[in-house]
Order: sequence, then structure tokens, then C-alpha cells
Amino acid sequence: MSKVTTLFYRGKLIESSHNIKCYIGSVDDKCIFTTNNDNDFIYPRSSIKIFQAIPFASSNAFKVFNLNQKQIALSCSSHCGEDFHIRELKKWIKKTKLKLSSLKCGVHNPLDSKSTKKLFLSGNKPNQLYNNCAGKHLAMLTACKLNKFTINDYLDFDHPHQIKIRSIFSKFTEEKILMKNYGVDGCSAPQYSFKIKQLGKALSNLYKSYNSKFEYSFDIKIMIDSILKNPLFIGGSKNLDSNLIKISNGNMFCKGGAEGVFLFLHLRKGILGILKVSDGNERVLPSVMYSFCKKFKLLNNKEMNEFKLWNNLTLYNHANIKIGDIKTIIE
Repeated sequence: MSKVTTLFYRGKLIESSHNIKCYIGSVDDKCIFTTNNDNDFIYPRSSIKIFQAIPFASSNAFKVFNLNQKQIALSCSSHCGEDFHIRELKKWIKKTKLKLSSLKCGVHNPLDSKSTKKLFLSGNKPNQLYNNCAGKHLAMLTACKLNKFTINDYLDFDHPHQIKIRSIFSKFTEEKILMKNYGVDGCSAPQYSFKIKQLGKALSNLYKSYNSKFEYSFDIKIMIDSILKNPLFIGGSKNLDSNLIKISNGNMFCKGGAEGVFLFLHLRKGILGILKVSDGNERVLPSVMYSFCKKFKLLNNKEMNEFKLWNNLTLYNHANIKIGDIKTIIE
């Protein structure tokens, strides 16, 4: 059985190890590599935000509210609360005249540590826009406003907007979502579990849609192109997904999710992948993606060198002394 393990060495001793479930395939449904967990159910969490944003995109909100590409990218994002994120979200909420209190995602400090310190030192407190899922929630509320749906209950399972999102998932995975697969996400939005192979089918259909061979092609193309041109707006300055999009020169669309989930789609090579760190530890993902990019030639030599510089595989302590290494073993 194929196996993927990321090892953390302190000196020459393996201090920690993490197993990764994964499926790598082509967009024509051929398996390239698998750990044989294809039928395992996982919660993809934020990695599937682009699918959740399709009803927003198809509502014609882009034109009605004159939303720019950065705001469109934010609709699919897990932003880190950096100044440039908050600035565009403030413009968006002003354009739509939505109330801050309408966002039911909750409040937390910016995921970016420098932004958290800056906010604290300014004497201000975070609000709903600092939640990493604020863009997704603004997208939902914007679509609800245009469709004249109720606002106060937009996250309810039976709300018409959530029903639309479920229909999108069913269409792209080509399977019906069962009630037993329903859960609640960290931002209080409905979340659904899928088999890893279902997510592979969804990515395959996303690729087809981007190339005008599946439904919602116009909307998908606008969203993906907005993300590729503004990669820092899907995550942040230090995020793996944002930086991998940059490093690949826009040839890869990818998105991370909580608990060690990562989805990627190479838009030129037609290769897709679903990764899930079994113990949920997200720290292993840069090493895993570097190893996969090398093994399956997802990046050229120049891009691999850039990825290696960004993704330091050597461990240092706070005194900048080398203490170990990170290695991903693909068997």
C-alpha cells in the first residue's frame, strides 16, 4: 500500500511523524497516486470555499455592486486579517450596505501574528471582518440580498441559499449529500463530509468548468482568474496556498482547510490532488506539497527552487540555531 509520512527530526532522532491521506489524479479521472483512502469521508473545511461561492457568483453580484477582483477572491478565502484584506472587506460591506452585525461568522484576532499585534497596539478590537471566513459570509449575505432571501437566518440548514450550495456540491461531486454527512463549521456555516474520491470528482468538474466544458463556467472563470491575479487574497502573505499560486505563476489553483486539508488543481497539466493530514496538523503541508510537486513535476526547476526557498525544510529554534529537519517520505 502506498504511504505518505512527514517526519520531524530533532538531531538525528525522529521526534514526530504525521501520516497523510491523499489522492492524486488526472482531470479525466485516472488515478496517478493514492494512499488507498479514496472512500474515507473527510470534512474539507475551507478548502471548498470556491464551491460555496458559486451561488454568490451566479447571482450577478459582481456587476450589481461593482465588486473588484480582490473582493471576488475574498469570497473564496480564508484571509489572515492583514491590512489589505480588511480594507477590501470594508469597501465591500459599504458597497452592499450590509450591517456588520449581520455576519454570523463570529469574531477572532487576525490569523497573521503581525496584524494581531498591530491591531492590539492601535487600541482597537477585531470585529466580524477579521474572521478568516468573513469573505465567504459577505458573499452569502450579498447573494441573499440580491435574491431577496431573509438575512437573519442565512446559515440555517433549510435556508434557500444553503439549499443552493448543497445543490452545487451535488452537481460537482455528482453525488447527493446525505443528512448524515452534515456538520457545522468553525464559522457556524453548514459543513459537509465527502469521500476523498468525491472531492476528486468535484475538482475534475471544476477544471472542466474553467475550460467551458461544465456548468457555471462563466462564474468559475471569473472567480479563479480573480484568485490567480490576486493570490494573497485567498489566504495571506505567509499562506501555503497563496504562495504556491504565486510560485506556479498562476498555473495552480489551490486552497487549504482546517485540520490539515489541502486541495490543488494544476490548470495546465490537468492534475488534481486532495490531501488530509490524519492527525490534523497543518504544519506538514508545505513539506508534503513540495515533495509532490517534485515527484509529479508540477513545477519547473525555477519554480521548485523558489518553492524550496519559501518552504524552509530546516528547523531552527528561537536563537536561530539549527535543531533538525523536515522530510516527507512517499512510498
